[in-house]
Amino acid sequence: MDSRTKKTNNKRFVRYSEGAEMYSMSVSKFMQLAKDAKACYKVNQLVLVNLDIIDEYLETFHIVDDEFYK
Repeated sequence: MDSRTKKTNNKRFVRYSEGAEMYSMSVSKFMQLAKDAKACYKVNQLVLVNLDIIDEYLETFHIVDDEFYK
């Protein structure tokens, strides 16, 4: 997901199910990603995920090695 998509949705915080759909991954994978990124906010029984933190965390996985793309 790029920042244009996020801005279109105009949301900074999402629930696990919505985030998983936005990033085209399973809910369990998104939950683990959010936990690894430390992007979770718990309000009583509700957990929200900060998309800004997720985007920043995902950038750490950017493959810049030219050999990968051959």
